[in-house]
Amino acid sequence: MKKYKIGVISDTHGLLREKVLEILKGCDLIIHAGDVVDPNILKELKKIAPVTAVRGNCDKSNFAYELNETEIVEVQNRLIYVLHDIDMLDIDLQAAGIDVVISGHSHKPLKLKHNNVLFLNPGSAGPKRLNLPISMAILNIDNNNIDSELITISSM
Repeated sequence: MKKYKIGVISDTHGLLREKVLEILKGCDLIIHAGDVVDPNILKELKKIAPVTAVRGNCDKSNFAYELNETEIVEVQNRLIYVLHDIDMLDIDLQAAGIDVVISGHSHKPLKLKHNNVLFLNPGSAGPKRLNLPISMAILNIDNNNIDSELITISSM
């Protein structure tokens, strides 16, 4: 089976950085965990790879209502559940067979495994906020292996 490289970003808030686009090149899929704000961001991302995006709390314009609040993506028989705010998680992950939960909203990068589920928050790839880094993630799925890497784009 092919190794899948998935670019994971969130909270762009209308800003798509050149460095993010460079890192996403070569990805098989891009997941945006909400607060896109500008629909042109999704158009640019789709030039690189297929995109799955969810609506965040700051996605208010007409395009935002084309986005679901949650998505389930299947890659190599693995299920990825995508939502913007982890506090809105309302499904039984074990019963649904979910392997990875991707969220955004907090702007804080997080990678945590709990009950055999990987929880991944790429942080914010958009405008700098407080003392939080500008970051994203890469999720790799290869047969039975799932691994992820948090990437700090800038701490300044």
